[in-house]
Amino acid sequence: MPDKLVTIAQFADSIPANLAKQTLADFGIESVLGGENASNVYSGLSAVADIELQVLKSQVQEALKILESYKKQGQ
Repeated sequence: MPDKLVTIAQFADSIPANLAKQTLADFGIESVLGGENASNVYSGLSAVADIELQVLKSQVQEALKILESYKKQGQ
């Protein structure tokens, strides 16, 4: 049975969404951004244009740890 995609974060702007995606890629975790094009078209309407960062269900815990660690370093 193939792994399903799970949303682990939501963003109102494509820049932090892409930074998070790249951070995961740097650690070998593939991810996808859902709703990124809608965000570009409907900028300013975050309720309509949430960008979802998704990873495989089997990588959720590792991805969340990486993003949390990255978030702490940025503070």
